[in-house]
Amino acid sequence: MTTERRRALIGINAGIFLAHIGNYIWFPLFVASLGDTDSGLWAGVVMCMTYVGRLLATFFYEGVAARVGIRGAVFAGTALEATALFLMGFGSGVVAYSVLALFIGFGSGTAFPGLKNVLVSYPDDERPKALSTFQMAAQVGLLGGALLGGALAGVDLRVLFSVVFAIFIGFCLASSAFIPRDGFRPPAGTAAAAAERPPLFSTAVFKGIEVRGATRYFLLSAVFWFLSIGFIVGIPLHMETYVPGWAPSAPFWVTGLTVLVLQYPLFKTLIKRLNPGTVMAIGLTGMTLAFLAFGAGRGAGWVFAGCLTVVLGDILFVPSFDMWVAHKVPEDRLAKAMGAMHFFRSAGNMAGSLLAGVLFDLSRSLGVPGANWYVAAVVAAGCALVCLADREPAGGRDVPAAPDPLEAVAADA
Repeated sequence: MTTERRRALIGINAGIFLAHIGNYIWFPLFVASLGDTDSGLWAGVVMCMTYVGRLLATFFYEGVAARVGIRGAVFAGTALEATALFLMGFGSGVVAYSVLALFIGFGSGTAFPGLKNVLVSYPDDERPKALSTFQMAAQVGLLGGALLGGALAGVDLRVLFSVVFAIFIGFCLASSAFIPRDGFRPPAGTAAAAAERPPLFSTAVFKGIEVRGATRYFLLSAVFWFLSIGFIVGIPLHMETYVPGWAPSAPFWVTGLTVLVLQYPLFKTLIKRLNPGTVMAIGLTGMTLAFLAFGAGRGAGWVFAGCLTVVLGDILFVPSFDMWVAHKVPEDRLAKAMGAMHFFRSAGNMAGSLLAGVLFDLSRSLGVPGANWYVAAVVAAGCALVCLADREPAGGRDVPAAPDPLEAVAADA
């Protein structure tokens, strides 16, 4: 790995580490505060607005990146997110919080695809390490944020969000200071390329989507994030009702530490021997087993066992999917691919965050405890079968010369 790429990776990982620290400081404390003063429903509405903002950013990311470069998009998005978070400490009322949450999501939805765009532009032999360390940095930040959040519990919201603002300023500087303007792809510097640059706002992601080929995996990613956020929302409800002896946050410490131990060695070992689709299927199988454990036995032992396997989704699916996209999508379409990935991720998170609580309440009202987890297990198992349909050779391949089905999404750029 060259010095420039190593410096960029350090900056990106430092940035995502700080971002997750900041998010896991304010997110649980603010939701708890809003749920106490207003209601859980309004807390859910405010948090859902962050995903609305991320979806909205999908339509702007490619146009912004084409004008100011990937580095500029990361800087602008992070700065916007930091400013909105600072103002959250001085706002009041659900309407004001919802508007600011929209801008938080919009900033995140602009910066995050830019970071991923740089990572997938690394050479094939360096990409697994880049993507895996990115995931690990995020996980370490999650644990650090949860720890600091506990220390800041009960402080005034102005103090809380001022601390988060300072952390996000660090994210802004760390992630954007060391990355090249356009990642590590050769820049398209011709006059013709400049004339054909995409509009600032584009809905091309909606046009010509076909549920086959490349696009099926973008839809698959939406379902994965539906399952992932469903676990994050559903497990505290599960703990409060069925495992009152454990703190609701206990499962996240189990999952976090498991990811730290297994992330790099497990992904590195499997991706060298199996194709990305098979590795994604293994991750989803782990989630299936976890959901079955949560549903079948609701004691602490079953929760602990499930938490050990549910993390296979984050460990294996996420970086494998990034590699799959990097292999399948032509280089000149990667900016659009990053925006599309974030769109489908945000769509899955929106649906999952809203439905997790509904499914939990429905399972209790029907007198079938664990039914919500069985539904999730069926969905995860189906997704694993879809992943196994991919027949790409182990270690990936070059982008094919023939038109890829994703071209339908990009045709109107």
